Amino acid sequence: MQPLQVRCTRRCAEPIASALGPGIVGERCDRDPFQIGVAHRLVTIEQHCLDAGCDCPDTIGVFRPERVGAEQDITHRPMIADPPRLLLVAARTCPMRMQPDSGRWRPRGQDGQMQTAATDMLDIEFPILAFSHCRDVVAAVTKAGGMGVLGAVAHSPEQLEIDLDWIENEVGGRPYGVDLIVPAKYAGDGDGGYTVEDIREMIPDTHREFVDDILARYDVPPLADADEAKRGTYGRSGDAPFSANNAMPQLDISLAHDTAFIANALGPPPQFLIDRCKESGKLIGALAGRPQHAERHQAAGVDLIIAQGSEAGGHTGEIGSMVLIPEIVDAVNIPVLGAGGIGRGRQMAAAMALGAQGVWCGSVWLTTEEAETHPAVKDKFLAATSADTIRSRSMTGKPARMLKTKWTEEWERSDTPDPLGMPMQPILMSEAQTRINRAANTVGTGANELAGYFVGQIVGTMNQSKTSGQVVVEMIEEFIESVESLSRQLEV
Repeated sequence: MQPLQVRCTRRCAEPIASALGPGIVGERCDRDPFQIGVAHRLVTIEQHCLDAGCDCPDTIGVFRPERVGAEQDITHRPMIADPPRLLLVAARTCPMRMQPDSGRWRPRGQDGQMQTAATDMLDIEFPILAFSHCRDVVAAVTKAGGMGVLGAVAHSPEQLEIDLDWIENEVGGRPYGVDLIVPAKYAGDGDGGYTVEDIREMIPDTHREFVDDILARYDVPPLADADEAKRGTYGRSGDAPFSANNAMPQLDISLAHDTAFIANALGPPPQFLIDRCKESGKLIGALAGRPQHAERHQAAGVDLIIAQGSEAGGHTGEIGSMVLIPEIVDAVNIPVLGAGGIGRGRQMAAAMALGAQGVWCGSVWLTTEEAETHPAVKDKFLAATSADTIRSRSMTGKPARMLKTKWTEEWERSDTPDPLGMPMQPILMSEAQTRINRAANTVGTGANELAGYFVGQIVGTMNQSKTSGQVVVEMIEEFIESVESLSRQLEV
């Protein structure tokens, strides 16, 4: 094998001789049809960074001791002098990356990143958007070359301000986004002005009694703090959840920060939301579960469509991703991201083969090491299969995919009340969910049986806790392998 001439762009133009020894473990020069910034000539990235004096804090290598069928044993070991066999190093491991045709390292931002309409629009390296309520996940994915998008619906204005400041300090100027939930209409809100107390008065006694009966039968203890019980999850601001009044302070804070992208996760974005984003120079996206939804979003002025199939966690429609993504791609002439059932590189490749310019992932981050998922729920996710989810209205009043639990079973019974509409159902179950989560840590208790959360069918492959950066690297690696495999099938 010919020695590689590795040069450091930070220090000097001279070859780094010591990086040519144990750092080089193999060579492969495959076709790269997507122009992905990946080191085709394989080197130990840690050894390079040590020799070159690189101060990149998130340097990481991807090692695979061996391959067993379709399953891969992948571990991440930063700064190891003598690692196992290195098969692939993703571009975002270091601000310097290798020139595939010359064996030279080049600075981030030159033509080494994956290029799609989404990466160009959002100024990111990899077209992976990560929706998460956890700021740590948002920052980690952003630093790994994707774009983290913070779900803000449960944030108070004060906490949102704190989290956005923290994210910006962590990501160092890289673009990130915020996701708001502002439906155009919902039950009991004619003018967007109702308070939580107004909505509580609308809830029928039969529904209150049913929830109380569930908690009693599963022996869920009450909250010690009466004020906390009254506030629950959605009662902190006094404004109705998912309302314009509740979202306006969140929008003001998001626009005042260095956010690059605002998404509306439920229905068509209200015109005021689109207008404010445009005035502030922010890109805006919206989720769509049908082609007609996407057409309305485009007509309203949205920049990016997230085509979310029924496999997705949270609020989702009835059409599967394999059918929905190409339908929406054909219906609009703005970039489309694929969503729903996407958590691995093969699924990313499939979505992009269907015409998507990138992917939007949410569920896959719930079992990462950074995620703030309730420990009991995380354990359930790690043990779940793809058949262990259900579309249920029991949490928000709108169909949302979540883990099957005793809570969802109770609301599916034929002899129980139907869930109320939004926002009455979230107010109804708010205190109950707070009580359940407080008491759910002990396996075998009623609260543990009731505990759950929104998650998609991809949960069946979320059986190992990893860092968010590791998830990004593995997705890109498997994506490349999938594309190369398809490419070889066309070779004659």
